[in-house]
Order: sequence, then C-alpha cells, then structure tokens
Amino acid sequence: MKYIEGGICAAKGFTANGVHCGIRKNKSKRDLALIFSEKKAAAACVYTKNLVKGAPLTVTKANVADGYAQAVICNSGNANTCNANGIEIAEGMCALTAEALSISPADVVVASTGVIGQTLDITPIKEGIPSLAAGLGANGTYAAEGIMTTDTVEKQISVSFEIGGKECRIGGIAKGSGMIHPNMATMLVFVTTDCAISPTMLQKALSADVETSFNMVSVDGDTSTNDMVCVLANGMAENEMITAEGAEFDEFCKALNEVTVYLCKKIAGDGEGATKLLECAVTGASDWETAKTVAKSVICSSLLKAAMFGADANWGRVLCAIGYSGADVDVTKIDVSFTSCEGTVNVCENGAGIDFSEEEAKKILTQKEITINVALNSGDASATAWGCDLTYDYVKINGDYRT
Repeated sequence: MKYIEGGICAAKGFTANGVHCGIRKNKSKRDLALIFSEKKAAAACVYTKNLVKGAPLTVTKANVADGYAQAVICNSGNANTCNANGIEIAEGMCALTAEALSISPADVVVASTGVIGQTLDITPIKEGIPSLAAGLGANGTYAAEGIMTTDTVEKQISVSFEIGGKECRIGGIAKGSGMIHPNMATMLVFVTTDCAISPTMLQKALSADVETSFNMVSVDGDTSTNDMVCVLANGMAENEMITAEGAEFDEFCKALNEVTVYLCKKIAGDGEGATKLLECAVTGASDWETAKTVAKSVICSSLLKAAMFGADANWGRVLCAIGYSGADVDVTKIDVSFTSCEGTVNVCENGAGIDFSEEEAKKILTQKEITINVALNSGDASATAWGCDLTYDYVKINGDYRT
C-alpha cells in the first residue's frame, strides 16, 4: 500500500467538481459538490443515529437500498434539516443531478451540511448543477472545498493497494470541524474506489470500519443530524470480485481503514477553534469495549481538552474521565503519560502521581499533536480515539455561527 495523488479522483472512472452556486453568501466559497462514476458502483453507507435526521439521509437510504449508486451531490451552507419540504428538495437535487448526468435519480446519493432548520431554496442548486456537471474532471479538491462549512482546510487522501495482482485505488474526502461526536459515522465522508467488491461485502467492510475510525472521534460531544459516510466501488480495477471474507477482503479493509483513520485525524485536528490534535491510546485493557470506552471518555473530557489547550499536564483529569466512563477497570493499575514530537513524560503510575518535570511536560504539551497514553495493565486489548483541545475560539465560532 502506498499514498498517491488524486483524492476521490484517484480511482479509475471517478471525476468530481465543486462550485459556488449561491447558497452561501461568500462567493469565494464553493457550496455545491459532485462526484461521478462512469460506471454504476456498489454503494455502502452509514448514517447518524440522531433521531432528528436531515431529509437527504432519508432519500439516500431509499436510493441505495439496492446496493448501487453512480453519483453524489452535496450542498453546504444549509443542512436541509427540519424543513417542511426537505424531502422534496432532496429528491429534486437527485433529479437535477440525474438529468445533467443522464443517469437515474435512484442512482444518486444526496447530502447536505450547514445550518439546521433554515429554509433551503433549490433555485441556486438548480442553476449551479449544469456548470457543476460540465466541469467534472480531476477536481477532487474542488469537491472537498464544496462540502466544507467551518472547516479551515480541505480533507482528502488516496492510496493504492493490490488485489489479486491488480492495482486498486481508494480515495476519500471529508468535512467536519464542529458538532462532532458521532454514533456510527461522522460529518460527511465520501470514499471512492475502483476495487471490485460486492455491495454486501462493501457494507460489511464499512460498518466494521467505522467502529474503530469515525466512531472514535469527538470534537465537542454533539452528534450531528446529517452525518453520513458513503463508499462507492465501481470495479474498474478489474480484480476478481470480492464476494466473501478472506485475504483479499482483509486487504481491502486495510486500505479502507488507512483512508478513514487519516480523515479522522484531519477532522479532529481541524476541530472548531482547535490548536492541537489529541490522540488517546489505551493499551492493556481486558477487552476492546473497555479500551474503547476509556479512550472515548478521555478524549471527550472538556476539562482535559482545556488543560491540553493550556499545555497543563493535569493528569488527574485523565483519571477522572476514566473513573466516570463506566468501564470496569482497576484504577490502582493505571499508568498515564503524554507524548509529542518533543518526547514523553510519565505522570502517573499505578493510579498515583509521580515526580516529573513541569518544564519538560510544558515543552511536550505545547506541540500541535499530543498523545495521551493510558496503560490499564489488565489485559491485551487496545483502542485509539481522536479529538482536539477546547479553546476560546470554539465558543466564539458557535456563538454567532448562524448570524
């Protein structure tokens, strides 16, 4: 496996584009994105478990029920959630996209992100789709920009891998900066691959993957209404179709996870107002569920996130978060340390504080990427979660997000 250029356009047969159509007031920001496969692709999706769901999720679920899709249309600036005519708008976006691409509306995945509960006029989308479709090409970056809201950087990646002697490629884009605490997926993530894999196995791979990738990310503890992860696999790499578990399925899952974990880190590191990417690596757990629970509890702690912003090695907040996580752990066995490019500082052993250099700890915690190491010393299971620090700017951004 190796990293390659191209993002969502790296895989054979995929093109993309992004334009400003007028949903967002700022004309310099793209607000409409399109991904297209020249051949119908196997499709797999996971969605938010928030009871309040954006209309596009309902429409997409119906469209991919047969396991296939050929295009993705997504707008930013308005989440198309809690609108009386939301379904009509989402279905209209599919119809307009299908007309421009000469495909069936039922083969379109539709997504939406932005302000919740704001009336959405389909007019700018209708006017923007023709130029959006006409500009399809190796424009994955434009598509990545078109799905951004408060994101400060576009998020994309692509890798190549081998299945049965055939080179396969997989790439992805994501948006996500705030309102991130998923319960199955996160924000909006679109992945494309030319690997030949059946819809059933593609869904199996994605559903398993999100448990160790997107389900392990938290920026602020809020689960969005429009979260969706979608993978399209058009088979144009011409490998023998993956229809069952085995070595080739495992290789595909490994490549998928390389893409998703990379995007997890990009999302967490770009959290609203964030200055640092935080990673909590839990080892020595009695089982994976325990490791997962501990890692997520630590990464979600507002007090710990604030301490990391201030480069304060307040390890007691780590123990505190573990203690209320609900995980069955022996607190007298827990070791904690902090790591960055400046080194590692041990701060807790066997559930108790130890002497350490505050000056050295400060130097480690002032870096952009910090790992919180938690050793439970009670087994062999491990888990990793990602998040960010909590800063003054998070409140500023969300205090006037709508207005």
